[in-house]
Formats: sequence, C-alpha cells, structure tokens
Amino acid sequence: MQLRKVTAASAAVLALALSATACGGSDKNDSGSSGGGKIKVGIKYDQPGLGLQEPDGSFSGFDVDVATYVAGQLGYKPSQIEFVQTKSADRENALARGDVKFIAATYSITDERKQKVDFAGPYLLAHQDLLVKKDSTIAKGTDLNGKNLCSVTGSTSAQNVQKTIAPKANLKEVSTYSECIAGLQSGSVDAVTTDDSILAGFAAQDKYKGQFKLAGLKLSNENYGIGVKKGDSATLDKINKALEKMVGDGSWEKAVTKNFGPADYKNEPAPKIGVIVK
Repeated sequence: MQLRKVTAASAAVLALALSATACGGSDKNDSGSSGGGKIKVGIKYDQPGLGLQEPDGSFSGFDVDVATYVAGQLGYKPSQIEFVQTKSADRENALARGDVKFIAATYSITDERKQKVDFAGPYLLAHQDLLVKKDSTIAKGTDLNGKNLCSVTGSTSAQNVQKTIAPKANLKEVSTYSECIAGLQSGSVDAVTTDDSILAGFAAQDKYKGQFKLAGLKLSNENYGIGVKKGDSATLDKINKALEKMVGDGSWEKAVTKNFGPADYKNEPAPKIGVIVK
C-alpha cells in the first residue's frame, strides 16, 4: 500500500515537471512578435561604417542601423535585438541552423547564394572600388600598373584588378582590411580594393578622416540583401515591406549620411526591392 502511494506521488511530481517544461520552453531564436522575447540578427563585427562592435560592447554601422529598423518593424525594440557575429563563410549555415532570424552583413545577392538562402532587398548597391590617399593621382584602374595594391588574402576584388584591369600591379595580400588601411596610411601601399561601402566605412573613422578618398571606379556591382532562411516567405515579405518603409520615411538616407558621409561616399540611390543590377 505504501509503495503505491509513493509511486502515485512520484508520477504526479513527474507530470508537473513535464508540464512546466513544456510551458516554459522556447525556441533559441524567438521568431514571433516581441512579447518580451528577443530576436537574433547576424552582422559583421569588424567593418567600420557597416557592422562594428565598439569597445564598450555596443554596435554601429549602416548594416546595424538597417537591421535595427527592420527588427523594429517586426515588433522588436532595440533592447530585444541580440546581434550575432556572422562571418562570411558561415552565413548560409547560420541561417539554415536557425542561429539567427536574418542577416545584414554586406551580403551580396548572387545566384549561387540564392540556392541556399532567400534574400530581401536589395537595400544598398555597392561597387568594387579603390581607396587611395587624398593627394593620389590614381584615377583609373590602369594607373595601378607598377603600384602596390592591397587586399585581403583570396579576395576576388584583388584578383579582378590584377587579372583584368592592371596586370602589372604589385598585389599585397594580408589577413584583414585594417592592415591594408594602415599600409595605405604609412605609404607602403598605394591603393586598397574592395567594395566602396567597406572602404568608405574605414575612411570615415575619426583617425583617418580627411586622409583618403575613393577613386569612384565602379569596377563591379554588389547588391546587398538581407538573408533569411530558405523558404521563410513570411519573414521575407515583412522585411521587404520594412525596407520600403525605411526608404520612404527618410531613415535610409539618414543612415547613409551618418555612416558614410565623412568619407564623401557617393552612394547610389536606394535600390528598388527585387531589382538586381548586374
């Protein structure tokens, strides 16, 4: 008799515990409206003007401003946004795993990537360009012949310049763009190449203000989109509507001016949703 009482009591405790667990459980990335939850958003941590983690732990940059606006339209306050560092090589996997709800991280829309993720936008049209010193005479791609050109190791931007534009350029490949910018400042390199938006972000930093300029060559078209998990059409539609509203109410232009203005960045007008410039 006593055994039956203990067993019944244990069963009741177990049932209560299971019930509490079921009620208290939550998805690792809350995808609903705010309701006290959080949303995880993928950004870069090391790109000034676009996605940068500041020394105090806060975040700044155009992508951060776009992501914050979009999350707001999805129902989340800034305090409910958790920014997650998302490196280029892991962006598709992060979305597939559900680590983040969406990614705003200089994420160029390409046919290859569209096979793995869906893209909202584009929200910025960037171009491959050159960053040079303010008094530099480099005005066109062929001016790089015989000059020292810097980019990160394996960069398609550097390969494009060296193979098709200035085959006699002396290419220096390093691990980060920060190293390239330091080399440009010291004079050990004559130009740095990657997307103009990234270059403008570096040039806009306080320690570099007034020292550099963009050549404005438009060597390629880079349509930045917001990546979402493949098949998540509901989130995709909401983000596209948010981007349209951001452009319409002037917030997009303000974000461009704030983050790129000090570099005298001649940005393209806000692109139309779904229109990819080849």
